Amino acid sequence: MTQATLDEFEKLLEESFSQAPSVADIVEGTVIKKENDGYLVSVRGAKTEAFLSDNELSSFEENSSLEVGDVKEFYVLKEENDEDGMQLSLKRLAFAQAWAQLNDAKVQGDTILAKVVSVVKGGVLVDVADLKGFIPSSQLRNGNPTDNLVDQKIEVKVLEADPKKNKLILSQRQAIAEQRDQVVDNILSTLEEDQIVQGEVVRIADFGAFVDINGIDGLLPISEISWQRIKHPSDVISLGETIEVKVIKIDPELKRISLSLKRMGEDPWTQIEGQFSEGQVITGTVNKVTGFGAFINIFPGVEALLPVSEMSEENVNPFNLYKVGDSVEVLIKKFTPQEHRIALSVKDINKEA
Repeated sequence: MTQATLDEFEKLLEESFSQAPSVADIVEGTVIKKENDGYLVSVRGAKTEAFLSDNELSSFEENSSLEVGDVKEFYVLKEENDEDGMQLSLKRLAFAQAWAQLNDAKVQGDTILAKVVSVVKGGVLVDVADLKGFIPSSQLRNGNPTDNLVDQKIEVKVLEADPKKNKLILSQRQAIAEQRDQVVDNILSTLEEDQIVQGEVVRIADFGAFVDINGIDGLLPISEISWQRIKHPSDVISLGETIEVKVIKIDPELKRISLSLKRMGEDPWTQIEGQFSEGQVITGTVNKVTGFGAFINIFPGVEALLPVSEMSEENVNPFNLYKVGDSVEVLIKKFTPQEHRIALSVKDINKEA
C-alpha cells in the first residue's frame, strides 16, 4: 500500500469516526455527570455531551439510577445541532430490544408471560416488557374477558409483533393448547385399551358425555353409556359425577380417547345365550316404535326387532298398534345373539299354536 493510499484510508477512517450519530442510531456512551433531571453522557462522534433525561430511563434497569463511569448503549432520541446537544434514551433502546425479543418469540414459537392491565371491548390489554399488547376475546382461554383477569399474569403466544405499527397481538388459547398437547401426550402414554379409569363428567351433550381423565377429556358416546336404550345421557349420569369407565379406543394422532360405561358390566347378549331359543313365546316391553317395526326389550339391555310385516296378517300401522311401555307377547323367530340380532313375530304365535 503506497503512502498516498494509506493517507486516504486514514482520512476515511477518521471521517467515519467523526460522523455524528443520527436519530434511532444505537451508540455507546459513558456516564460522566449526574444532573438534577438526568445525566450527561460522553458519546464518541458528538461535539458536546449528550443528555439522558430521567424520563428516558428504562424500567428494565435493576436500579432506578445510573452511576458515573457506567458504559452503556443508548438510543439517539435527538441529534445534536448548533444550539442543542444530543438527547439519548434507554427506554427507547429497551423498547427496541423488547420488540426484537417478541419477534424472536413469535418466530420460535416461545411462550411468554403477560400481565393483564384492563378489560376493553373485544378483549384485554396486557403489559409485556413495558409494551402494551392486546389479546382478542377469541384468543382467551374461555373467550369471555372479565375483570377477574386484571392483574393476573398469564402465559401467551405472540401472533403479531410490529414495532412500526406499535401492534402486539397475543394468544392465551394457543399457549394453553400447546400445554394441553404436552399433557395429553404424557397421559396417553400411560393409557391402554381395556384399562379401567376413573374420571369426572365435565360436559353432557345429546350425543354423549365428556369425562375428565387426569386432565384430558375422553368421549363417552351415548351408545356406550348403557346396554339399554336411553333417550339422553343425563338419564344415567350427572354433571360433576365421578364414574369408572373402560378405555375402548386411543387415537394418539388425533389425541383422543373413547370410553365406555356399559362395558364395565357383563354383555347382556352373552348372558342370554342358552336362556332363549327360536320358537319360544315370551313377553317383552316396547322400547321404541318406528315406521318399519317396534323394538322390544326382552332382557335388561337386549332389544329384539318386531318388524311391521310380523305384527299381523294384514297391513297395519305400527303406531296404531303399539306405544312405548306396552307389554307384548311375541315369538322368537330368529335367535342369533352372537350377531346381536333377534327377530320377533306376533302373527306366527297362532301358527305355532
